Amino acid sequence: MTRSGPARALHAAVLVVSGTGIGIELARALTDDPGPAGSTLERVVRLFSYFTILSNLLVAVVAALLVLDPRRDGRVFRVARLDGVVCITVTGLVYVTVLRGVADLTTAGQVSNALLHYVCPPLCVLVWLLTGPRPRIDARTLAWTPVAPLAWVAYTFVRGAVVGWYPYPFLDVTLHGYTGALTATLVVALLLLALAALAGFVDRKLPPRPGDAA
Repeated sequence: MTRSGPARALHAAVLVVSGTGIGIELARALTDDPGPAGSTLERVVRLFSYFTILSNLLVAVVAALLVLDPRRDGRVFRVARLDGVVCITVTGLVYVTVLRGVADLTTAGQVSNALLHYVCPPLCVLVWLLTGPRPRIDARTLAWTPVAPLAWVAYTFVRGAVVGWYPYPFLDVTLHGYTGALTATLVVALLLLALAALAGFVDRKLPPRPGDAA
């Protein structure tokens, strides 16, 4: 007979890490001076325009659902689970290779930065490898995986064209033009697709895992 306790504990750890990081950033956005954003509302909107925050939020929601039911399944959930693993991996990789050191962080910012960029990505991947649930990645799931990230890209460029603000320097059209910004986007998109394909391969090769520890 299987026990779900260990799996639930691992998913809960992911939830605590991602949720704490997001909570710190939201508290800062609500209480600190809005600075260049001009208003608290705009600062909150900008916060939730970052891929880092959105990927951690997705990971937190999926982890919460798996705490409730480690064997959870469903067409939408499969896509959300894979998107969470892949997008949080992209978040970590892009930060350590491109964005590290760009911002001057406060003490609270350093804590949330560590949780969101350094702790959550490897922890999420490790928990996925240990608990699954799998098998869950089929061709349809892979096909739907790029939709949410592409929607974020569209939102970023449309909003940026309206308000003149972009969440990341490499996407800033005012600095690099559309050619440079779209080229950077393409590189990240290819990385995301490669990671999704790799996750699909791993999902097929590893033994089935319903989300419960024996």
